[in-house]
Amino acid sequence: MTSALALVSLADLATHWRDLALSAGSVVAFVVVWWAIRRVADRVRGEFGARLLDLLLGLLLLGLLVAEGSALVYIWNVEARLFEVLRQIGDPITVGARVFVSLAIAALTYVATGVIRRAIENVAKRRDGISDHEVEISFRLVQVSLYLVMAFVLLRMWGVDLSGFLIGAGFLGIVLGMAARQTLGAVLAGFVLMFARPFEIGDWVQVGENEGIVTEISIVNTRIQTFDGEYVMLPNDYVGSQEVINRSRKGRLRLHVEVGVDYGADVDQAVEVAEEAMRDVEDVLSVPRPQAVLASFDDSAVTIDLRFWIDKPSARRKWRAHTAVISAVHETFDEHDIKIPFPQRELSARPETEGFRVRDGADAPVDEADDSEATEGER
Repeated sequence: MTSALALVSLADLATHWRDLALSAGSVVAFVVVWWAIRRVADRVRGEFGARLLDLLLGLLLLGLLVAEGSALVYIWNVEARLFEVLRQIGDPITVGARVFVSLAIAALTYVATGVIRRAIENVAKRRDGISDHEVEISFRLVQVSLYLVMAFVLLRMWGVDLSGFLIGAGFLGIVLGMAARQTLGAVLAGFVLMFARPFEIGDWVQVGENEGIVTEISIVNTRIQTFDGEYVMLPNDYVGSQEVINRSRKGRLRLHVEVGVDYGADVDQAVEVAEEAMRDVEDVLSVPRPQAVLASFDDSAVTIDLRFWIDKPSARRKWRAHTAVISAVHETFDEHDIKIPFPQRELSARPETEGFRVRDGADAPVDEADDSEATEGER
């Protein structure tokens, strides 16, 4: 029996060897043609829009697949079976029209995403401060929205009932919203931060008790590098609920240094000398010009507030300018004999008066009446 089956298989193979050879040849021809089209497309990609070229390549691939499928159907002579399957699905003309409309909708959606991406990039170029990351996030949101709308339209056109799917999706959304409300809150806060733009990457910010340089802004977290070299990940919902201080928003920062002068010193001269000393510091900006303002009367000195600006603020530039100003003012005060006092206390004693004295009992006078009464009592 095994020999009989082998003979039947060899007979079938001999009968269909021509069909197999033609099928293999058509597949090889399909691969070669598609490879040649791709090579040509790679060479002319710079001369055409990427979206348009990809759309043309998609249409050509679809045409080649239809041609290859038709060739295989003809080679194996299965037209009758194919038409029978199409009749079971529906009217071939109606099915063909739906397929054509579906492909047209998919192609238009693909082209529309390219147009929207270009529009978003043009808007980002006209407005300063919009990063590439924000552009990419905006495009992906629009792209996903368009694809979801396309899928909904195509499913409705093919008669798919979406009521059960929508009910299930709504219930799933409620469950996920309750289970991941903190994460969703951070994501929503991330979108607010991206488009409100209270700070950018590289800005010096203070968020609550955390201070440092912003190194990354994602959908969920904001990362800052502290001045101790540590990286801190802050959830965006926390950032959105805290007071945010951007110290480098305008590219410059005003610093303060307080110095005290002796009460006996000429404060007007001290103010003038301090301003002149700050103007000679290299890291201090000349515009706005540095100022010295009388701030308060303290216990041991009159306090002067030294105000000056630095550009491109960073922790290193801040402390370098801070140190340079203190050194310059201290040296200038020494040259002009302006004393910077240290905390001190004055002790004073009240002079002795006759207001209060403690007398010895032996020297105290004794009243005679009291003495006679005491004698009689003793008797």
